[in-house]
Amino acid sequence: MHKLSFKTTIHHYLSLTHCRLNASKHARNLVYANPQNDTAMTTVDSNDEFAADVEKLYGILRKYHLRVPKLEIALQDSGVFLRPGLTERVLNRCGDAGNLGYKFFQWVSKQPDYIHSYQVYKAMIKMLSKMRQFGAVWALLEEMKRENYNLISPELFIVLIRRFASAKMVQKAVQVLEEMPKYGCEPDEYVFGCLLDALCKNGSVKEAAKLFEEMSERFNPNLRQFTSLLHGWCREGKLMEAKHVLVQMRKAGFEPDVVVYNNLLYGYAKAGKMADASALLEEMKNKSCYPNENSYTILIQAHCGMEKMEEAMRVLLEMERNGCKADVLTYTTLISGFCKLGKINEGYEILDKMIQNRYLPNQLTYLHIMLAHEKKEQIEECQELMGKMKNVGCVPDGSIYNVVIRLACKLGEIDEAVKAWNEMEASKFSPGLDTYVILINGFIKQQSLVEASEYFKEMVGRGLVSTPPYGILKDLLNSLSRSGKLEIAKDVWSCMINKGCEMNVCAWTIWIHALFSGGHVKEACSNCLDMMEADLMPQPDTFAKLMRGLKKLYNREFAAEITEKVRKMAEDRNMTFKMYKRRGERDLKEKTKEKLDGRKRRARKRQWGGNRADL
Repeated sequence: MHKLSFKTTIHHYLSLTHCRLNASKHARNLVYANPQNDTAMTTVDSNDEFAADVEKLYGILRKYHLRVPKLEIALQDSGVFLRPGLTERVLNRCGDAGNLGYKFFQWVSKQPDYIHSYQVYKAMIKMLSKMRQFGAVWALLEEMKRENYNLISPELFIVLIRRFASAKMVQKAVQVLEEMPKYGCEPDEYVFGCLLDALCKNGSVKEAAKLFEEMSERFNPNLRQFTSLLHGWCREGKLMEAKHVLVQMRKAGFEPDVVVYNNLLYGYAKAGKMADASALLEEMKNKSCYPNENSYTILIQAHCGMEKMEEAMRVLLEMERNGCKADVLTYTTLISGFCKLGKINEGYEILDKMIQNRYLPNQLTYLHIMLAHEKKEQIEECQELMGKMKNVGCVPDGSIYNVVIRLACKLGEIDEAVKAWNEMEASKFSPGLDTYVILINGFIKQQSLVEASEYFKEMVGRGLVSTPPYGILKDLLNSLSRSGKLEIAKDVWSCMINKGCEMNVCAWTIWIHALFSGGHVKEACSNCLDMMEADLMPQPDTFAKLMRGLKKLYNREFAAEITEKVRKMAEDRNMTFKMYKRRGERDLKEKTKEKLDGRKRRARKRQWGGNRADL
């Protein structure tokens, strides 16, 4: 994998079509910055001018991302001044839309006198890692090694480590340590600590503890490493293991600090051992390691989780009595506790107190209140709260807009959902996968299938999915097929294939079953053959459906062709064809049996009814 070029690898993963334009073509319409004048260029430009160019380029990417030749011409004709920092900002603006970011990265790479900066490479590695295109990341690092060796730093590998850990690919994360020297970076205690931290935060604490023991001679243990392990065990609720780490820590000459104690507090609180947590709080005071706002907030979170709001408020009073001021997280925790119990008024009271104490609520603070309103289907209150957020300088984020869009769709007010969507994009927030799924579901429920299909294709085109989201895909294709919109359904399916989505057995099964349920048996059979051409074997129930459908159409030739191919694939995979044959026969027998049993039940009911009348 490492020997492949970045362009070749990302093409393999994303299956994008790139049209190579002459670098000098349209060059007169675009102004270029000299990379050697980075400092001067940065000081001249104002933030407003910079942001305007980012929005302009992002708008072009959104408009032409499905038509690569027109996209490159539009970018060339934009007249935007390619100055340092712009590419990174555009990549960040693309958010989760990896395809948009990659297309811009590829286009800007071909511009004369342009050289990627460290921040651009880092942003691209983050984007590709988030898409789990790890092969493309390694290929990009290989490209950096050849062309910009001096820009490679340990931070780039830490990004990759964290993404491997979040994907539960523990061995791959550990392997990064061994690969780093090939790129001129020697892993140190800091990098190793980041690896342990990433594993512990993503549910791989057992593997992290084993790695810690194996690597203790290579990397000197430090307080941060012990703290990460202790945090991981506490997250898993393994207090005995956490205490063992504490003993090891002290043997190594490290005294626990407030962060260590807070992790233990969290472990006790999560296990519901509130008496032990309170005792630990007193121990902290006795050892002159005084509790901070996080210490008390952990206890408040635990009481809120157990729906003991009076106890939570008592901890708040104790906190203030001991001279420790509540912070944004403390107030947000209390608001969440009240709102989850449906006590919205009390939540607003805490919000008012928070603002009076000159703490600015964040998006999460308001989200808890929004969710409470959503539960009560109060869309007007949600919209009003969004207005209040803006008044205090708190810009609604994607989670806030998701609540409004989801509630509007639930209430059948699709126009309000679209209005919130447009407002979200105008606020420079890029809709994520969850936002698209919410809105597409809303359109499907309203039988606005054309709009649902357009948003689905846009979601795929922006690179938000590498494999189709099966739930929404099934609902959309079934609805299109049953309503007779076969051409639109085909367009949706073709879009996924053309944009490089991983079309596995599940995706093909959804598509074939949708065609079959809509009465398009021949289309379903043709796609089954296409599926087998892609070396994917249909499931037995799919085979049985198609055989049943072809039997009704008296199409023996089609049935024989599919049967022979399935038989051949079964032989190649050392499988028996009998399971397919039996599944089809059983399906037909069950249908017949259901009809017979139904007739017998109705006959018995008539007989029993007659007996009752006689009595």
